[in-house]
Amino acid sequence: MKRQLDRAAIEDLLDRAGFAPQELLDHEELTEGTYNTVYRLTVGERHLVLKLAPDPSSPGLTHEQALIRTETEFYQAARGKAPVPEVVYADAELMLMTALPGTTLLRSAPAERSSYRRELGTIVRSLHEVVGADGFGYPQRGLLPTWATAFLRMLDDVLADAERFGVELPEGVSRHLVLDRFELLNTVRTPRLIHFDLWDGNILVDGGRVSGLIDGERAFWGDPVAEFVSLSLFSTLDDELLAGYGADVDRERLSLYRVYLYLIMLVEGTPRGYEGPEHEATVKLVQRHLAKELAALGAAQ
Repeated sequence: MKRQLDRAAIEDLLDRAGFAPQELLDHEELTEGTYNTVYRLTVGERHLVLKLAPDPSSPGLTHEQALIRTETEFYQAARGKAPVPEVVYADAELMLMTALPGTTLLRSAPAERSSYRRELGTIVRSLHEVVGADGFGYPQRGLLPTWATAFLRMLDDVLADAERFGVELPEGVSRHLVLDRFELLNTVRTPRLIHFDLWDGNILVDGGRVSGLIDGERAFWGDPVAEFVSLSLFSTLDDELLAGYGADVDRERLSLYRVYLYLIMLVEGTPRGYEGPEHEATVKLVQRHLAKELAALGAAQ
């Protein structure tokens, strides 16, 4: 799925983006991601990150289309509200952006984590001040007038993907999880900018501060509660994060959005060709947490 680039290919992409290829002084592939091809570049005096989408012929989930454009839209909308890269060039499959300082929160010292989480909550609150004018959902799928209809389509897409790729889902997973909560979901009346992939690997820290939010390709316009799924991936919400955010979150909606993300995690491994002991362990972990959230939703009925 990921495309490999040699120096000549990177120079061609720089030329396409309007940069002088001969100014490429250094390039290094960043291999942590599993979807896009990403390189850190030194172009003259500028430090940039190059992101190239997978081969369009590669299998993927229904919502995984034009994600480069979605990520571009996220960064442009979030500028001034959160520490995000500046996009210097983007087209349908290629994006060049400024490189942000720091290392991922995954590598932070435990003693620093509390202050990072409080600051992160404040940043996320600011991010959620960005309001969409055109509706709810993934930009690449087309926006809808209500959050309930948009989220139903999001769930329907992943359920269809599970059937298409032959992934067996547990009992109790159906579109009725959303249909039975239309009234609850329609209490969300304002489409707000949601990153939806803010796990520790997509949060940069530097000099004791949060220095960047990256990988905004999974962004959508929706319910701020959905943000807390990845912010508390496989864990409970922590007091420091909520203190920084300045508000609590609705637990029933949170469980519903956790189910959605866990379904994506179960299904995406098949088109991506994941296998082996590490993948099997991840599947078991996701299944365990999915069962927990389905039970919570059942108890809430």
